[in-house]
Amino acid sequence: MKFKPANNIQDLQYFGEFGGVNPSISDSSTYTFLSAKTMFDTFEGNTDGCYLYSRHSSPSNLYLAEALAAMEGTETANVAATGMGAITPTILQICGAGDHIVSSRTIYGGTYAFLKNFTPKMGIETSFVDITKLDIVEAAINKNTRMIYCETVSNPLLEVADIKALATIAKKHNLQLVVDNTFSPLSISPAQLGADIVVHSLTKFINGSSDTMGGVVCGTTDFINSQKSVIDGASMLLGASMDSLRASSILKNMRTLHIRMKQHSKNANYLAEKFEADGLKTVYPGLKSHPSHEVFKSMMNEEYGFGGMLTIDAGSLDKANALMELMQDRNLGYLAVSLGFYKTLFSAPGTSTSSEIPLDEQKEMGLTDGLIRFSIGLDNDIERTYQMMKECMKEVGVL
Repeated sequence: MKFKPANNIQDLQYFGEFGGVNPSISDSSTYTFLSAKTMFDTFEGNTDGCYLYSRHSSPSNLYLAEALAAMEGTETANVAATGMGAITPTILQICGAGDHIVSSRTIYGGTYAFLKNFTPKMGIETSFVDITKLDIVEAAINKNTRMIYCETVSNPLLEVADIKALATIAKKHNLQLVVDNTFSPLSISPAQLGADIVVHSLTKFINGSSDTMGGVVCGTTDFINSQKSVIDGASMLLGASMDSLRASSILKNMRTLHIRMKQHSKNANYLAEKFEADGLKTVYPGLKSHPSHEVFKSMMNEEYGFGGMLTIDAGSLDKANALMELMQDRNLGYLAVSLGFYKTLFSAPGTSTSSEIPLDEQKEMGLTDGLIRFSIGLDNDIERTYQMMKECMKEVGVL
């Protein structure tokens, strides 16, 4: 039976304490017990339906986690205060001193910095590879490798990982395949393709209103429970816990995610085709010119399209900056990092979201000075948006 992520979210029904159509918000940091034994059992992890302390869990957080697990089709999930608050405990729960990670070379700058600069202090080493070349991925695995880490659609170059093929490699070598699916919620369901763990920055498309941060880890009950253990759980002990009010807000926004993703994808696909036809170097998974177009098609849940992210090359950083400033002045969007907002956001990754990556490595992976990353918004009249963007491009000499 075909996996239907939006149906899984829709089918979750919660009632508030007084019959509200939204679940009640658990506005407490700590929870009471009717007996001392129940408190002891909860500390030991042996009770369901009992809450200990909001750093560990709360009813509001569990409602959101349940919806996200349903979306990805995993046994359960655990939410965190930020995307990095989900990613870093996942890595540290699996890997320790002496272990090795094979990671995509193009990933979010914060994740790259964590793997490149921080985890070596703990004796964890990472090999960064072109995730689209499966022979190179497998060749990088050694006897100490514990994990393959990648993004479904990479930040910022929009390289597409072949999740099915990577899962086969991971299982062959008894590794955990961890996939960041932030760029492609609903469009691709990595756990259904063989990924062991799926993470998201909820800050982006899933929340969709650029008003809060959040993260989630979706996986097996055993793994999520290990992260939440009061004894040695990385999520519990590192403390990047989500606030109940924020969890409640994100859960409400999830109800419209399927509508938003369809519009983001529709608009991005329209602009990508127009930009490419105008002669701009355009990267978008929905274009047949994208090297992994067929790979994306083979994995996608078709109704949600190819996502809302695209890049163009303006030729130089000066032209890129001039174009972005003019587009913002013309109310076409914001010169800002992040993604998934209802307005279009644009930035030059080499000097912003990927600035943690050394310049020589940026050049090697193809991250040019003139690259502009667009998170395309929910514009109703996308043809009008295109005409206005084209005028801006002509004014600054990009076209």
